[in-house]
Amino acid sequence: MDLILPLNGEYFDQIKAGTKTEEYRLVNDYWRARLYLKNYDRVIVTRGYPKRTDNERRLAFPYRGYTIKKIIHPHFGAEPVHVFAIGVGSNVEVRGATRLHRGASPRLPGWAAVCEKNGGR
Repeated sequence: MDLILPLNGEYFDQIKAGTKTEEYRLVNDYWRARLYLKNYDRVIVTRGYPKRTDNERRLAFPYRGYTIKKIIHPHFGAEPVHVFAIGVGSNVEVRGATRLHRGASPRLPGWAAVCEKNGGR
């Protein structure tokens, strides 16, 4: 099973060039349902929404899990937010106590509190 992440051109180009090794998704119920206890084989990042045959706008990497981080990023606004940092790139290794993949148990107390801090999104 593949995790497909459509990206805008700027972030796709950074991943393709090897300068971006994580893709961020806001910690919320939507992304929790898509990541928690899922057995993905690959992460496929796309530049927008290309046709399946458009290989120039699709990159595939082994799924190595994610960590939960607190970041400030212009895409999410001026306040710090918790994000799923999904490893992307050919030599990606996700490190940290919250490394999750292939059905691992998250052991994340206060999940609702994290979602609430992110504005319930």
